[in-house]
Amino acid sequence: MLGKLKEALKNGIKSIILFGYHIGIKILPVDPNILLFESNLGRNYTGNPKAIYEELVRQGLDKKYRCYFIFEDTKTVIPGLAKKVKRNRFRYFLLFARAGVWISDSRFPMYIIKRPECRYIQTWHGTPLKKLALDMDTVFMAGETGIDDYKKNFYENAKTWDYLISQNHYSTVIFRRAFGFKKTMLEIGYPRNDILFQMNHAEDIRNLKLSLGLPLDKRIILYAPTWRDNEFYGQGKYKFNPSIDFSLLQEALGGDSVLIVKYHYLVMDRIDWSPYHGFIYSFDMSYDIALLYLVSDLLITDYSSVMFDYNLLKRPMFFYCYDLEEYKDTLRGFYFDFLEEAPGPVVLTTQDLIDAILHYNSDDYRKKQEAFTKKYNHLDDGQASKRIVQLIESFQTTKK
Repeated sequence: MLGKLKEALKNGIKSIILFGYHIGIKILPVDPNILLFESNLGRNYTGNPKAIYEELVRQGLDKKYRCYFIFEDTKTVIPGLAKKVKRNRFRYFLLFARAGVWISDSRFPMYIIKRPECRYIQTWHGTPLKKLALDMDTVFMAGETGIDDYKKNFYENAKTWDYLISQNHYSTVIFRRAFGFKKTMLEIGYPRNDILFQMNHAEDIRNLKLSLGLPLDKRIILYAPTWRDNEFYGQGKYKFNPSIDFSLLQEALGGDSVLIVKYHYLVMDRIDWSPYHGFIYSFDMSYDIALLYLVSDLLITDYSSVMFDYNLLKRPMFFYCYDLEEYKDTLRGFYFDFLEEAPGPVVLTTQDLIDAILHYNSDDYRKKQEAFTKKYNHLDDGQASKRIVQLIESFQTTKK
């Protein structure tokens, strides 16, 4: 009974706040100097929004604009003068009503209404291998009632975007169709990759390893798989179930290597890694994966878009795809021939993964890696964040 009363009270408060929000968007003026940022549904401080904001800080523009970052956990540490805003609280809705610029890498809730005077820069969060939005044939994601409703909601949400960042021309073509996006495409590369140009130096990498508590005398392997649409606890909360034998990896590679495990931001599991002490280092969704790219000597992934970013470092990549047939034929489907284009070994078992790492020869994949770079990284040059800041600055002299 007490639980039901608490839930009713919570819903009542939310209804009152939403009512006030809908009044606010009719009477409050939009302030072009208020910039509102969110990364990964407010779950961390990472990715394209982080990179854009930090470029503003580097240029001292956080003094010119009133910057706000949305978080589930407002204890998150960020640089500069931005203020942190708790998700779904009164101030959160007030800022959506008043902000002149929104910057996000994922969709805002459907009850958020964009005012005509506001500019919305949708940075998105990866180059697509897996089918997206209107291109999908089925949907298994938690909280979705069916493919038709999913597509309708996605299309309506995408119509609120004024600008959409694309990492490459390949993505531009897919985004236009899959999102039904007809406004301004910013084909400029990803701001989050600028750091891979700025900090890919021996001293910076050494300092990063020290700050993370990683050994300086061992090979660093990064394992960064994607999430599975059909493995979830609830809406936006997915399981970590990679079907990989970590004990076998430790036995075969633990002498000269350590393994970083990095979850996708939608994964909510908390794994006990104590049996692998000294071999496995785990970093949750709050840690920016770009820094883990820099400290790692090689990457193990699957169908994650991390492959398109990590490729900029010209380091070995291995694709552990234990569920390849199910994933490409049932769960999502692929936009390109993954086996043909993957710039590294594609394996189905832990033992095959170990063998691929132990016997890797970069010459075997040089042509594939060059073709992959030409197709997917032709725009990444370390300057994307500056281009977005220039766009934001241009809003000061142009009325919408």
